[in-house]
Amino acid sequence: MTFFEYIGRTAIRLVEEIGSLAIFCYDFLFWLIRPPFFFSQLFKQMEFIGVRSVTVVLLTGVFTGMVGALQTHYGFSLFGAESLVGSTTALGLLRELGPVLASLMVTARAGSAMTAEIGTMRVTEQIDALTVMGVNPFQYLVNPRIIAAIIMMPMLTLVFDGIGIVGSYLVGVKFLDIDSGVFMARIVEYVDYEDLFTGLIKATFFGVILSVVGCYKGFTTTGGAEGVGKATTSSVVISSVSILVADYFLTAVMY
Repeated sequence: MTFFEYIGRTAIRLVEEIGSLAIFCYDFLFWLIRPPFFFSQLFKQMEFIGVRSVTVVLLTGVFTGMVGALQTHYGFSLFGAESLVGSTTALGLLRELGPVLASLMVTARAGSAMTAEIGTMRVTEQIDALTVMGVNPFQYLVNPRIIAAIIMMPMLTLVFDGIGIVGSYLVGVKFLDIDSGVFMARIVEYVDYEDLFTGLIKATFFGVILSVVGCYKGFTTTGGAEGVGKATTSSVVISSVSILVADYFLTAVMY
């Protein structure tokens, strides 16, 4: 294969992949408002994506807040502004770190599971069996997962933000000797509801990204068990990179 053949085939594969994803998204929207609605599947996926992700979100959030307090204290101590540690850490959590890191954790835990589960059903012809039985696979498998991710990601982000601020408070007040009243007063003074809503909007978009990519990669899996593994790896990588890219553009639009 020559260099130009490689470039051409890569471009063709990219266009085909984008077109296939666009058709997948159209089918999701087409079947979204049409009955039947599998609410039991929706609640099951909300529990899987949301409730079962709380532990990893709590652990990630508390240590992110603690590290944020340590790092900002070191920087602000160079020019005597230690009182701003709380507000700076809170702003970072609410606007950026909360939605991004929570989404990456959910991508690694739930997004990969979506791809593996649906991909296994695809290669073992269980999705074809659903179609034969008259059950639309989008309504039964795809829609509940995407809707559940959209609903649960802002809630998980709130959990991440809250525990992160608690972690930064513990480090700032208990270990770095920042006055607790000053610590909280600066947060109240500089942090606004707009900062919170910005992070929640981002989390909603990130929920769409990780769920759509996870379901799409699973739905288009081929090649047996090896194909499931490749699709799962590809899903996590694409979702993570897409979340970081989307974070930049969302930040640029909302600032």
